[in-house]
Formats: sequence, C-alpha cells, structure tokens
Amino acid sequence: MKSILSSYEEFLDSKNKLKFESYDDLHDWSVNETSSFWKSIVSFFKIEFDKSSKEVYKFNEDFIKTQWFYGSKISYSKNVFKNDNLKTPAIKYQDESGEYYEISWNSLKAKTLEFQEILIKNKIEIGDRVVGYCSNTPEVIAAFLAVNSLGAIWSSCSPDFGFDSVSDRFKQIQPKFLFYHSSYKYNGKQFFLKSKALSLKKTIKSISYILDLNTKSKFIGKCKEVELNFISVDFDHPIWILFSSGTTGKPKAIVHRTGGMILEHYKALSLHQNVSKNETYFWYSTTGWMMWNYSLSSLLIGSSLCIYNGSPVFPDNGVLWRLAKKAKINHFGHGAVFYQNFLSKLPEDLNFTDFTFLKTIGSTGSPLFKETNLGLNKIFPNAHIISLSGGTDVCTAFIGGNLDLKVVPGEIQCKMLGAAVEVWDNDGNKLKNQMGELVLTKPFISMPIFLWNDDDNISYKNSYYSKFKTIWNHGDWVTETSRGGIIVHGRSDSTLNRSGIRIGTSEIYSAIKDLSYVEDSLIIHIDHNKNDKLILFIKSLEKINSEDLKVLIRSKCSPRHIPDLFFQSPDIPYTLSGKKVEVPIKKILMGEKAENVLSKDSLRNPASLDWFIDFYEYFSKSLA
Repeated sequence: MKSILSSYEEFLDSKNKLKFESYDDLHDWSVNETSSFWKSIVSFFKIEFDKSSKEVYKFNEDFIKTQWFYGSKISYSKNVFKNDNLKTPAIKYQDESGEYYEISWNSLKAKTLEFQEILIKNKIEIGDRVVGYCSNTPEVIAAFLAVNSLGAIWSSCSPDFGFDSVSDRFKQIQPKFLFYHSSYKYNGKQFFLKSKALSLKKTIKSISYILDLNTKSKFIGKCKEVELNFISVDFDHPIWILFSSGTTGKPKAIVHRTGGMILEHYKALSLHQNVSKNETYFWYSTTGWMMWNYSLSSLLIGSSLCIYNGSPVFPDNGVLWRLAKKAKINHFGHGAVFYQNFLSKLPEDLNFTDFTFLKTIGSTGSPLFKETNLGLNKIFPNAHIISLSGGTDVCTAFIGGNLDLKVVPGEIQCKMLGAAVEVWDNDGNKLKNQMGELVLTKPFISMPIFLWNDDDNISYKNSYYSKFKTIWNHGDWVTETSRGGIIVHGRSDSTLNRSGIRIGTSEIYSAIKDLSYVEDSLIIHIDHNKNDKLILFIKSLEKINSEDLKVLIRSKCSPRHIPDLFFQSPDIPYTLSGKKVEVPIKKILMGEKAENVLSKDSLRNPASLDWFIDFYEYFSKSLA
C-alpha cells in the first residue's frame, strides 16, 4: 500500500515539478527551502486559513524572532470540525470499568457548543487562560475545543499531579476558568479531587469559576445538526501552554503557536506516522503529557481518536490490547517501557495473529531498545515500528518514522521534514557515526513562541541557546548513522564520562534489561571532589550478582562501561510523564539538598526519592 509520504512526493512533482532521488534529498529541500516546504504542507492537506499570509517565513538569526505566516488568521477547532461526517466516530473511548462507547462528530460538536456557551456566559475571551485538572475523557476534548474556538488558551494537568505541583503551574499563567473531575478511578481505586479544585480556586485568585466535568460526561447519542462559531486567531496566537517536568526547579510554562501546531501535526502524523482519514489513532497518555495534545491532532486528519482513561496495566497488561482489538486501532502508541514490560509477559488470552488491522506501533518517552523492536516485529509482523523523539518543548518530534524506509532496530529512522537536525561536538563540528549533541541549525515551526512570564526571553535562551548561542541545543546525546538514522543514548546532561569518553545511559540499561532479576535500573556518574564513581542501582526482589552484571556489561558494551559500585534499591524514581530521574539523583548524590533540585510532586512515585536521600548519608561517608 502506498504511503502518504509517497503521495506527498507525487504531489510535489505534479504541482512544483520537484523530484527527489532519496528521502535525504527531500529532507534537505524541506529545511533549505522553508517557505516552499510549509506552503506545500498547507496545499497538500488543504489546511484552511481564514486570512492568507503576507509572508510565510522571515528568518532571524535569533530563532525566537523568526516570523511564520505573518499576517495570517487560522482556527485549530475549525480545521478539526471540517472533518465532521456521519460514517466514522470522532472518538472511541474506554475506561477502567470496561465501559466502551463511540462518540459521533455531531455529538462532539454539540458538547463543544455546550461548553462554549458556558465559557461565554463566564466572560471568557480571546487570550484568557482556561485550565483543566482532569482525567483523559471525551468531555475534556470537547472542553479544549470550546476553549480554542473562542481564542482562549488551554493548559491542563492530570489528576496524579499533587496539589502543589498543579498550583505551581497554574499560578504562573493566572487562569480565569477551571475544568476538573471531582472523582476518577485509577488502578482499581477511587480518587477525589473536589477539595483540591476548591483549594485551587481559593489559592489562585484569578480563577472565577470552576466546573465539575463529572456532571458533563454524557454525550447525546443522536442530535440535530449543530452550528459552531469559531474565532480566528493570528498564526502566532498561543494555542496551549505546556509545562516542563519540574524535576530541576520551577516548571517552565512553554507557550506554543496555533498555526505551528496545526501545520506541524498534520505533517508529523500523516507523513511520518501514515495516519489517514477514517482510520483509528491511539496513543496512551494523560492530560498532563504533551502526547495528549499531540494525539488530539489526529482529529485534524479526520481520523477517529481512541482514548483510554485509567491504568494501562489494570487489571493486567492486556487491557490496552483488548481495547485495540475492540476499537480496531490502526495506529497504537505508548512509551518504550510499556512495550518492554509487555514482551516480558504476554497476555495469555489474546491471539495476536488477529491484529491485522494494526498498521503502525509508535514508541516514545525513552529509547526503544533493539531487542524490544525485534520482539514487537515478531508478534506484529505487518505493523511498522515507529520510534519518535522530540519533547514538550516543541510538542512534536524532530526524528521519527518513514513508511518508505527500512526499520533498523535500535535506530530512529530519519530526521523529520522541516527539522534541521544535526549532531555536533562541543566545538560545533558536525558529526557522523559519533555521539554528540542533537541540535537544530535553523528555526523550526513548532519551537515555543515564548515562555510565560519570561521577560526578554532570558529563561528561554538559557534553556536552549546557552551552549551554542544562536543554535537550538535540545539536550539529547545521539549518534547519526551513515544510513541517516539516529540512535538516542539519553539526555546529554546525564551521560557518563569515563576517561574522557562520554557514554549514553541507555547503553547500560539495554545491556542488563533481560536479566531475570532486573526489574529496573538507574546508572549515575559521580565526578566530584576528586571522586569518580559510576554507580548502578538495580530494582529487584532477588539478590543481585555484581560479578554477573560486570561480565554482561563488559561483553555487551566495553570495560569502560563497568560500574564501580552496585546497589539494590526498592524503586527507581520516574517523572509524571514516565522518564527516569537521572540528573536530580546525581545532584543529590553530589551533596545538593533534595528540596533544591527536585519537587516530589513532579514524580510518579515520590516515595522512591526517600531511599536515595537516605542512601546519600551512607554514600558520602564511603567516599570520605
């Protein structure tokens, strides 16, 4: 079957008389002829502007000041609802109770209108901030679309965020209106949020009204045709505010442009994940992770968005796969760790030969190990494995999939179109087949407009431009292969430096993950006060064997990779978005106070931090 990317190349040939010998040639054109590329995306996907642009792209050496589609007007929600049809549902939904239902486009539009009227009654206007403290349910999607239709700005936190963590985020942006769920279920347990929502209203004086979404969860099965009004906004008008994890200080409020999200998500979902109209798209997420926002844009494509509300492994690790079968999911996405755990114990009740409807399997959050990729290939031989890497900073990926290229397990297939990705050493020299910093050498359409309350872009520049001044440094430690693929080794600030050689943390994790007693691991390099120690923490219920670990790491990696110390820990800290907490633990083990480097509210498992704090007391004495 022909890919959407191939159709796009044919479109370029017929409309622009452009032919490319290889994907690399197409990518080079996309980053060197920026105006032509993004104009072609608008034309190919028939993206609707309410006012055309005076100028598509005006470069500035200060990437932040680069202008995109200057003077144009556009609406995200209007582009979503142009896909309104009677044949396919807009949303497919299931929660932990097993209740499954589908919501028509007209029902989604009716619920959006209901929320729109409530917001107008409460004097929500263009530019106002509206926030959600809520689970991943269909009414939250309608609430967002209503907010967007009025030109207001959306931001959300999931219920697993503690009160302080939510307050720290929402206080920064001074919202006027709060949507919340008064109760929700997760992992078989009932939780209640009403008191926290009331406290937020009391604490954040700008909030004038709160609305319990539990009272608005019913969608009309069949309803008359609904007419919605949409306020068109500037291309650079904020669509939503996402927050950094907050593991290293106050969460950054990252503001994204409306037009940038529309064009980038059309491109990323269709050209790089092959999502097309009338298919079903699913990516497990919560409302506090950028993948929720990213997944929403499957509605732009005209596909059905499938969402699940609850734990992905309750009552067992087959629950999402049973949903996939029921909803006939064509594109299934989750974090890399989920697939690793899935392969270690396959659900016994499922016959995966029946999953012929599954076209792509997406992975992000951390590097997808080669063995995990191969394992998924074996179970789903007809599905294309797509690994993505990008971040909250851009609400998309820089590197991702290509249905027309061979998948090399352990590598991400390609640089995505429009993203001027290179790998540099510390002196700014371009690297190939060597590890280095992932950088963007040209402006990218979904870079943040600004960080909220960041006068003169000081924090913005410190976050992304402090290393190479005028070049975006993303903070990932990667290798670009001779094939054009990318291997992600981990975050560059958590790399291990032995004898002047930097090692990616994922190399250690990959080497030991298949040992039966290794449930999880964390590798930390301490280089402080003339002490140079590589420490490996193993989460295990069994006794660990350090000699076996040394032999395995030596054989799979090198003698340089072998840790100096091995310890067994009860748990490994993770952020709420599912990433291992490496740098803050390193700082704690180098003597910094935990409260200065990490907020417990930013962790999925905050109790795990206490063990490392206590461990430091022993660790500091052992080095004395």
